[in-house]
Formats: sequence, C-alpha cells, structure tokens
Amino acid sequence: MYRLLHFPLDSPDVLQVSTVLESEPDTPLAHLFGLLAEAIGDKGLKPTAKGNFPRNACREIMQSFLGESGYADYTRIGGINGEHDAPELHATRVVAELAGFVRKYRGRFILSRPARAMLASTGQRELYSRLFRTYATEFNWAYQDGFAEMPFIQQGWGFTAYLLHLDGHRQQPATLYADAFRQAFPAVDIELEGESLYRSLEETWRLLYTVRCLERFADFTGIAMVRREGGGFLTDPQAINVQATPLLSRLIDFRGEY
Repeated sequence: MYRLLHFPLDSPDVLQVSTVLESEPDTPLAHLFGLLAEAIGDKGLKPTAKGNFPRNACREIMQSFLGESGYADYTRIGGINGEHDAPELHATRVVAELAGFVRKYRGRFILSRPARAMLASTGQRELYSRLFRTYATEFNWAYQDGFAEMPFIQQGWGFTAYLLHLDGHRQQPATLYADAFRQAFPAVDIELEGESLYRSLEETWRLLYTVRCLERFADFTGIAMVRREGGGFLTDPQAINVQATPLLSRLIDFRGEY
C-alpha cells in the first residue's frame, strides 16, 4: 500500500502502466486529444490573448466530440465562448502541454516532435499512456471542481484503479468505491471537516469522490464507465453506476492480488 500511494509508477512489482497499448484507446481524453491535434494541424493554431484555444476551434471540437444533439444539450444553458466553457477540452489541452505534446512556438499552438512521431508510428497507442500518466500524477484534479484541494485523493489514484480492478467486473454504485476508499484511509475525514454546511461528512465525501475520482478521472481517462440513472445534473451517488472497461486491464497490470 505504501508503494501504491507514494511510488505507483516506480513499483513494477505492484502495478505497471503499459507503454504501448495493443489497440487504439476509445476514451474521452483520447478523442479530445485527437480533435485537438487535428485542429492544430501542420500550421498551428493562434491562441487568444489569454493563451487559450480560439472560440471557433473550441466550438468545432466540442461539436465533433458531443455530436449534434449532445452539443445542443451541452450548450442549452450557455454557449461555448472560450476554452473554459468546455472544461473537458481545457483539461485535455493542459494535460497535453504537461505531457510535452502541445506547446507554443512563435505565437501559435503546435504539436511537438515527439507527439507527431508517435501519432505517425503508433497513433495514440503509445502516446495515450503518457497522457494517462500525466493526468493521473501532474494535472490538478481539484482544479475547478468546487471542492477542497485534498491532494491525498489524487495521490491514491492507483488505489482507485485497484478498487476498479477488484469490483469493476459488473456495475456497482459509486458509493461502493467512495466508501471503500474512505474505509482504507479514514484520515480523509480530517480534511473534510468544515467543508459542507448542508451535507453530512459522509454525503460530502461520496459526492467529492464520485465527481473527482470516478467521473473526472476514471471515466474521462476511460478505465471505467460512469453513468447516472436518467442523466442530467448531480444526483445521489447511489444512483450512479460504475463499471470497469476493458481498457483498465489493457492499460494497468496489477502484479498479483493483495
């Protein structure tokens, strides 16, 4: 457990993250990166004054990502007028930069040479492993989710993946994973104190874990499928179903059972 928490990527006897997948990943993060790379193209893409993707590119990417009906529902309350109106796209761009796949050169976004080489030789089969590692360890999960920082939750990404490895063979309520993580690390209660004025500590924790670890990590990177009954906005995590995807075992190899 100590190595799983503190050195997950440097403990091959505990877990190994594949460096090259056997087939192309079909995940939200991979899909958005592909659309982002296509938008940048060979000529690059000029950023806004604030250094973000231009509005029209953001709209086109999200329309392709969501489809016509999905985009209409996504923009029902407010349109996409910039990168921050599409948090999934913004996260993908930040992760791509952290991974060294996207950078600014002479006032334009461009794809780095390693990114171009990987895409040309193996598509996203190799590139995605680095995107995943970067998302798991470098991108700040707490960014823009409205909850407390609590970095320990992200530090335990390997344990969340292990829980999915153990119980994700069929649909389970999100609360199963939230409660298992909290039971393993009861110290999270200390960090939660004073966080919620309207929910119990248990309710706050379940909602936080569901949003940050299951939806924004496991579902976005494609190692699990998280679905709300009836869709829509946040509901009780007990009404949210979680199931591991085949990508989990293809991407992460847990070395033995504990």
